[in-house]
Amino acid sequence: MQTNNKMAVAPVGKLIWQMSIPPLISMFLQYSYNLIDSAFVARLSENALTAVSLSFPITTLMNAASIWIGVGVNVLIAGYLGQKKQDEANTTVTHGLLLAFGIGALLNLLSLLIMKPYFRTFTNNEEIYQLSIAYMSVCSFMQIPNMVHIAIQKMIQATGNMVAPMWFQIAGVAVNFVFDPILIFGIGIFPTMGIRGAAVATVAGYLLSMILAFVLLLGKKQKVRIKIKGFRLQKRLIGRIFALGLPSFIMNALSSFMVTFVNLFLVAYSDTAIAFFGAYFKVQQLIVMTVNGLIQGCLPVMRFNYGAGNSERLHAAFRYGTALVTGMMILGTLAILLFPAQILGLFTASEAMRSFGISAMRIMAASYLFCGLSTMISTYFQATEQLMPSMLIQLLRQLLLLIPFMWCLEKLLKITGIWLSFPVAEATTFVLAFLLFQAGKRKEALCGDAKTQ
Repeated sequence: MQTNNKMAVAPVGKLIWQMSIPPLISMFLQYSYNLIDSAFVARLSENALTAVSLSFPITTLMNAASIWIGVGVNVLIAGYLGQKKQDEANTTVTHGLLLAFGIGALLNLLSLLIMKPYFRTFTNNEEIYQLSIAYMSVCSFMQIPNMVHIAIQKMIQATGNMVAPMWFQIAGVAVNFVFDPILIFGIGIFPTMGIRGAAVATVAGYLLSMILAFVLLLGKKQKVRIKIKGFRLQKRLIGRIFALGLPSFIMNALSSFMVTFVNLFLVAYSDTAIAFFGAYFKVQQLIVMTVNGLIQGCLPVMRFNYGAGNSERLHAAFRYGTALVTGMMILGTLAILLFPAQILGLFTASEAMRSFGISAMRIMAASYLFCGLSTMISTYFQATEQLMPSMLIQLLRQLLLLIPFMWCLEKLLKITGIWLSFPVAEATTFVLAFLLFQAGKRKEALCGDAKTQ
């Protein structure tokens, strides 16, 4: 085991870049699955796009569960390595894999059981209903490979190796991108499978990522390993994995619940409105979760130095990460503001969709910067084991403030109020998150003064 881990001694700015770029790319690739599916499926029909949009909350919830276990394992392993506890780190690896397989199988089964009543809630259009069932009945089987490859990705990232995990995600996305058009439209020897082909391509991509992830984990050069000899299940360790990953789960799961609630509002307007929001939200997730990949790259740096008791490097990592997040969110906002028509063109948007979609995208894009800053503060709390404020920030962003704002503004401004509720909720959340952060800093300062007396 190295005595001078780079997370303890490397220049913070350089370290943040090294740690953040690979997970940034990985998150971009992770959230490109649904966008790629939607872009190709939209060429079948608007009803097919609506079907994929209705499936999005379920697949998002499945991704959230994957990130829950992955981040919990990541935080624990980084902390153990910071404390030079190699055996505990290896034990965490084995627990993470068992949880990924077990929970993945359970969620696979649950998604198959709930999909029919779920889709009936949102559409009376029989074609959309049948297309939704066809897509989700295959996509349900993505969950085990999805959970396992994300868990391994986070394990390896916790050791400071941020580049290697990126490659098995690139391979998975490449398979999805290549086979989407082949299986949807039937090219060469492959039959025309329609919307079901998009789902098959997605599952194949995740399966390849899982296989490659295992190959990487079993490599001789890895700093953590699967512990088999002397292994026993530890309830306390499982509880810590769940607890430490919970804020990340909430952040991602709330996206699922939020989209579900928005669809409940939009169903009163049209299927086109649901199709639009599904398409837009995939673009938003691609931007927001890519930035979250950068934030997650900051997490092990902050967590390591918190575990090592180095508050100066902890705060330096937070400041540098915040600056990067600010810059990226500004770029994402500008992309939506300047090119909404071109982005909608990716989804073969009808004139009816364009008529309200262009202005809607520009309104919702105003929320991105506030979202990034709030999430950075939430991650700081997560790294320092202040789980309640971390979770509260995510709850405020996507549920406790958003839904009441949406209900009120929709009453006043109709469908425009739905779009406006996003920047209003995000701005309000940022103000409250900043106040929580300042209160925490004052408490740290008082504790520090007390120790010196």
